[in-house]
Amino acid sequence: MLEVATMDKLIFFGMFLVFIGTLIGSIGVFLFKLASQQIKKNIFSLLVNYKFYLGAFLNLVSAILFVYALRFGDLSLLYPLAGLTYIWTAFFSVTFLKEKMNKYRWLGISLIILGVIFIGLGA
Repeated sequence: MLEVATMDKLIFFGMFLVFIGTLIGSIGVFLFKLASQQIKKNIFSLLVNYKFYLGAFLNLVSAILFVYALRFGDLSLLYPLAGLTYIWTAFFSVTFLKEKMNKYRWLGISLIILGVIFIGLGA
């Protein structure tokens, strides 16, 4: 049987993997947005768009990290942390795409942050 301290370290390692996975996945989604802006007259123009393939690869890496992270913690703990993806995506959208955020979007992001904090405290 593992010691409690060792189990805590494993849980936090799983949380760390999810954290990194959400960041990588958000970069992948950001690249999808950039790829979508280069679609010409039809959707098949994506087939020659490297941003599309890089975004898909990063989303695959994110999924692999998440599945691996599940070895170290409960699904009920780790899956809600995937909500960090929304925070990263909002940050990238505002910073790099100059998208506008209204007060309702900021409220939603704040509630996600609060939820992730509560889940992390309950680990």
